[in-house]
Amino acid sequence: MDKRIFPVLLILLTASLAQAQVFKCTDANGAITYTNDRSAGRGCKQLSEDLPVSSVPAPPKRTNGATPSQSTPSNFPRVAPEDQRSRDDTRRQVLEKELATEETALADAQKALSEQEAQFTLAQRKLPVAQARIQERQDKVDTHVRNIEALKKEIANLK
Repeated sequence: MDKRIFPVLLILLTASLAQAQVFKCTDANGAITYTNDRSAGRGCKQLSEDLPVSSVPAPPKRTNGATPSQSTPSNFPRVAPEDQRSRDDTRRQVLEKELATEETALADAQKALSEQEAQFTLAQRKLPVAQARIQERQDKVDTHVRNIEALKKEIANLK
């Protein structure tokens, strides 16, 4: 017997074992489930084998046209407008302090980067040791720049 025939026969035999009947079952509440066990509930009908079956769950139902993340429970505590304004003002003050601190840190990081670059001639800057030291300072500058941009964006989003 040819050695190539055995794997083909094995695949053909196992493929027939993988076949299963799929049933669409509807319970008393009208909920639909798909299963390969007919005894799972009443109202089960075998699906045609040529229909595709998906195991992806359906998206959650919308209530009143709103998505679940937008709906707020009726018993959710409400904040008085003046209290919210006070909280927003406090948040703005905190963010502005953080922004000032980041701007100071950026200036210090830029100064450290300039000082590091001044220690090396143009030829020395090509050496791996110099590049690593300069890159370390540049990374700190970049981090402070990103932090400042994020803080400004957050402040702009406040009411």
